[in-house]
Amino acid sequence: MGQGTEHSQSDELDMVRQHVRILCDLGRLAGNSTEIASFLNQAVAQVARGTEIHHVKIMRYRPETADLLVIAGAGWKPGVVGTATLSADLRSAPGRAFQIGEAVSINNFDEQDEYDLSPLLKEHGIVSLVNAPVLIGGTAWGVVEVDSTTPREFGTDTCDFLSAVGALIGTCIRRHMAPSQGDSLAAAMIQAQQRETLLREMQHRVKNSFQLILGAITLQKRRHKAPEILAALDYTAERIRAVSLAHEQLAPRAGGEAINLAEYLRALCSSIKSQVETVEIDIAADEVHMPIERAIALGLILNEAATNSLKHAFGDGDGHISVKLQAGVGFGEARLTVADNGRGMQDSSASGSGLKLIAALARQIAAKVERQSTDKGTAVSVQFPIIS
Repeated sequence: MGQGTEHSQSDELDMVRQHVRILCDLGRLAGNSTEIASFLNQAVAQVARGTEIHHVKIMRYRPETADLLVIAGAGWKPGVVGTATLSADLRSAPGRAFQIGEAVSINNFDEQDEYDLSPLLKEHGIVSLVNAPVLIGGTAWGVVEVDSTTPREFGTDTCDFLSAVGALIGTCIRRHMAPSQGDSLAAAMIQAQQRETLLREMQHRVKNSFQLILGAITLQKRRHKAPEILAALDYTAERIRAVSLAHEQLAPRAGGEAINLAEYLRALCSSIKSQVETVEIDIAADEVHMPIERAIALGLILNEAATNSLKHAFGDGDGHISVKLQAGVGFGEARLTVADNGRGMQDSSASGSGLKLIAALARQIAAKVERQSTDKGTAVSVQFPIIS
């Protein structure tokens, strides 16, 4: 028995030493690499060697579509790297790691119900995984993940190793993002974009705050198992996510802070769509720029209306939600419409709290709300003044 324990401890020590050697190698590569793509490809190969797992991937978060794009990988079928995406919501393991800024592990998908198994992982027979965020200045940029085709109990050493790899990847990416000091053109660009740099720093800090809040919600979900409490926490997380998306779209414009409402709503629709498999969501949006506080109100209205449809309009069947943003309506106004092809919601009590919230949000932006519901579907329309 003692020999077995000694052998196990020796194996663990060898693994830790292997991790240290790999981290040293990656650190040198991060400092010397001239191409980020080459470094990422070497990083996934080293991670596969360090964890003895064939499937490894690095994912970059895309705020315009609110998803995680696989940009480097090892062990995946042809066509995955560069095209495959995973959800960034809290039901997705990499999404959870990205949102809360901490490592997430799943020893066996069949023995848990907290996370969804994505089609990509299902296609490759993945049953166990561990991932860690790639952090740049304390803000999550993406995720590095290892995926096993056999159940595996990931220990603290593996999680710490992957977190360290994520930090090294973040350092390398940040170095490549920074312009050369000897480049006069880059120096001129820095001077011209000082305000944008300050704004990005503010975005990082705000995003860190959102990560802390979502992390606190995650902890509460682990402590409370009552369905009604879990539903309330999920609902709260969805609203926070909608506000977070708006801040990700924040961009300087005309000396003030405004966002492209069309891009924000597209990202929000993509985020909502990633949470369901049986309902299609499409969006047609005209270009409209608005102050962030007004855009957030419209984003929450969209989130609320779509959530009501998902909960009450389709039952267990398939469905379709259409989102339309029209500019040039009335005198300097625009209209946001969220319509489904469900069974209708004649019973106002079924979505009463949602309707009250939509009405309250509409009052904040001086908008007029209309709602129509028949047995062929429900449409919520909000007409609002365009104030930039």
